[in-house]
Amino acid sequence: MSEETPSPQDTPPEGAPSEDTPPPPPEAPPALAAVPASGQLPGADKKVLAGILGIILGGFGVHKFILGYTQEGIIQIVITLVTCGVGSIVGLIEGIIYLTKSDEEFVATYVEGRKGWF
Repeated sequence: MSEETPSPQDTPPEGAPSEDTPPPPPEAPPALAAVPASGQLPGADKKVLAGILGIILGGFGVHKFILGYTQEGIIQIVITLVTCGVGSIVGLIEGIIYLTKSDEEFVATYVEGRKGWF
């Protein structure tokens, strides 16, 4: 009896999985920021308050001060005064944007990312 050597066509290329090996497990989704036991992301509690104040008192920049944007809040007040109130449209738009974002998007954009405008 002679042993047959496998032909190059029968052997899989190096690094390729053979028929005997199971496929690799699927990759896990990227981890989100650590969620505390309360189930809410840190900073997400400011979303509703900042959104409502942006809609109601947006011209005074209150929503900016709630998020810790002191310089942007002062600029918002000056814009509203210089434009005789027309600049308060910015606060209205920002309030709507805050309320339409998910908690994760809000925290990533305005709490962690520190995006001051829109």
